[in-house]
Amino acid sequence: MSERAGFDSEPPAAVEQLATEAGIRAEEAQDRRFVTALARGLAILRCYKRSERWLANSEIAARTGLPRPTVSRLTYTLTRLGYLEHSLRLEKYALGASVLALGHAFLAGEDVRSVARPRMQALADQVQATVLLGALDQTQMVVLEVCHGAQAFHIRREVGERLPHGTTALGRAYLAGLDPSRFELALAGLLARVPKAERAALRAGIEQARADHAAHGFVFSLGEWMPELFAVGVPLAINGGERLLALSVNGPIYSMTRERLLQEIGPALLAARDSILERVG
Repeated sequence: MSERAGFDSEPPAAVEQLATEAGIRAEEAQDRRFVTALARGLAILRCYKRSERWLANSEIAARTGLPRPTVSRLTYTLTRLGYLEHSLRLEKYALGASVLALGHAFLAGEDVRSVARPRMQALADQVQATVLLGALDQTQMVVLEVCHGAQAFHIRREVGERLPHGTTALGRAYLAGLDPSRFELALAGLLARVPKAERAALRAGIEQARADHAAHGFVFSLGEWMPELFAVGVPLAINGGERLLALSVNGPIYSMTRERLLQEIGPALLAARDSILERVG
C-alpha cells in the first residue's frame, strides 16, 4: 500500500476536506509521504476543547468532518493505545493519559520556557499585566508559558491553551515574524477557516499588524480578540529564525491604553525579548 495510506483512492473533495481538518494545504496533503490515517487520528485528538472532557463518536465526526465508521475505528485504536479513554456508561471518549505524557515530555524539553520565565515575570511585575509566550499550533497559537503581574486582573490563560491566531497580539506577532512567502501561505490557511463575512476585517487587522511591526517592532491587538483587552506582541525568532515563537503583554483597557502600549510597554517587551534571545541564541 502507498505510504499515503489511502489518498490514491480518495476523490479531490475528500483530499480537500482532510487537508482542512489536518490544518495543511491541499497540495501538501497529496504528498506521497503524507500518511492519511495518522492525520485523521491526530485530528481527533485535536478536536477536544479546554472546557470539555467527553465526546461521542457523532460529535467527533461532526467536528472533524470524518465519516462515522472512520471515527469509530480511530477512537477504538486510540483507546487501545492509551490516547483516549472510553466510558461504557456514557458511550463517549475522553483524552487519555498518553496525551498528558506527550505534553509533559514536550514541556520538560522546552528550554526556552526556563530561560524566558524569569524575564517574563519581571516584565509582568514591571508593567502590572499578563505576559504570554506562545508557539504556532497550525492555525492557532498554543500557550507555552504565562506570567501574571497585576493581582486585580489576571488574563485567565493556561499552559497548553489555544488562542486565536489573527486577532490576538500573540498570533499577530507570530505572523509578523514570518518571511513574505511563509506569511502568504499562513494567511491563506487562516482565512480559509473563517466565515467569508469575517475575512476582510481579519486580513485588514493582520496587515495593519505587519505595518505596525515594521514601524515600531511590535504589533497591537486593541479589543479585536476580547473587547475589554488591549495587548502588544513581538515575534521571538530562535537560532536566527530557525524556530519562531511570540511574546505578548495583555491587560485591561483602563490601564493598557494604546499610548501606553506604544510608549512604555512595547519598548519594555522588546527589551525583554532581546534579553531572552541573548540567553537562548
